Amino acid sequence: MNKQLPDPFAVEWLIPDFAAPASTQHGPGLDALEAADVKARRWVSNVIGPMEPGSEVHLREMCKMFRETFNPYRPSVLDWPKLDADALHRIVSLPIWDIAVQTEGRARLRMAAYAATIAEPDMRHALALNAWEESRHKEVLSRMVSAYNITLASEPPDAYPRDVEWAYLVTGYSECIDSFFAFGLFEVARRSGLFPPELIDTFEPVIQEECRHILLFANWVAWHRARLSWWPRVRFEAKVAVVWAFLGWERIRLARTLDAEGNEQKQDNNFTVNGAHAVSATEISVRELMTLCLQESERRFLGYDPRLLRPATMPQLVRLMLRFTRARGSA
Repeated sequence: MNKQLPDPFAVEWLIPDFAAPASTQHGPGLDALEAADVKARRWVSNVIGPMEPGSEVHLREMCKMFRETFNPYRPSVLDWPKLDADALHRIVSLPIWDIAVQTEGRARLRMAAYAATIAEPDMRHALALNAWEESRHKEVLSRMVSAYNITLASEPPDAYPRDVEWAYLVTGYSECIDSFFAFGLFEVARRSGLFPPELIDTFEPVIQEECRHILLFANWVAWHRARLSWWPRVRFEAKVAVVWAFLGWERIRLARTLDAEGNEQKQDNNFTVNGAHAVSATEISVRELMTLCLQESERRFLGYDPRLLRPATMPQLVRLMLRFTRARGSA
């Protein structure tokens, strides 16, 4: 790691100038938070013309988007509504909290580690802010599990990644996969009415923040790829292909992980397989869920400048699956 760049284990350098630590600030007022929430969902560049991947314009505007859509909510002042017995049981029994808290911590470290290797200041600061927001997500989840007395497994210590680019790619593409399904599942939970609207509202900015994260990642990939000469480009594309293979195998392995009694383990981050049934009292088919994931993904990206690239792999795969199942079903 370049010793002149920030230490990714030091929290201080991740905190943006416009986001003082929650411990030293009570946070903005309600009106300011509502205005920031709207601003976090809508951003259009004032640049005229295309934003070619790899160009200075593309770099400047993607980083500007991420900076200007920052939402200054404070986990320390979020209100956790009182839940009735049924809602509390549904929350506590969801098999995601251990892995969710740990995943946000790993994402923070991996993004910070990669950001610390980047000499380009705008991109380094954008990725550092992304890492800081991952740390904030972990704080949100930690405060929620504390509020509802959810027991977590012990968390392993952070380990500095041996290959920081690999770790960043795994984290970024994993978020593209998980966020795509989370958009649909969150909407299923909202429509079901099984959870208090106040709880849905509390998590809403976190879900939208994941949309910003994968928007930045998709544009970073395009920017980085366009700047590589032919041999580094071949190596990078090979690494991306291996990352996708790794993530596919990881999810297959997790789906097959059983405990001694033959039941799925509690720590299962392949939650999408049966997550819709856990957050809704009505049956929803795989096809209906995938369609909703597509719709929600498009809706959440709608407010951002269309010249910025969107994550494409999961929407393309799901659209292909929907066309195939429709064609096979009508044959």
